[in-house]
Amino acid sequence: QVQLVESGGGLVQAGGSLRLSCAASGRSFSIYAMGWFRQAPGKEREFAAAISQTGGATYYADSVKCRFTVSRDNSKNTVYLQMNMLKPEDTAVYYCAAAPLSGSTSPNYYRYWGRGTQVTVSS
Repeated sequence: QVQLVESGGGLVQAGGSLRLSCAASGRSFSIYAMGWFRQAPGKEREFAAAISQTGGATYYADSVKCRFTVSRDNSKNTVYLQMNMLKPEDTAVYYCAAAPLSGSTSPNYYRYWGRGTQVTVSS
């Protein structure tokens, strides 16, 4: 069992930045690949970014590539999502999730989920 808690969301103007954090507790954090997903009102949950167990591989949705950076610190049991050049269309609840295998962009492969943190980007 892994418990995940996101933080760092908030209200920011377009063009601004936010850094999300996801703290994990429970079973060994480093055995899981981690992902960030987001869900806007009335829309399905979508993949944003993911990182392998060691941090050696990262994956991004085309919509966030070159603006978002995913990283992890296994010594702190934490994964991060640095979001730059934010756009109003980035407004969503952001979730972190843990998966046993690396590289998955489908939420179906993620076993554990946090409750999410709201990110709102004003125009």
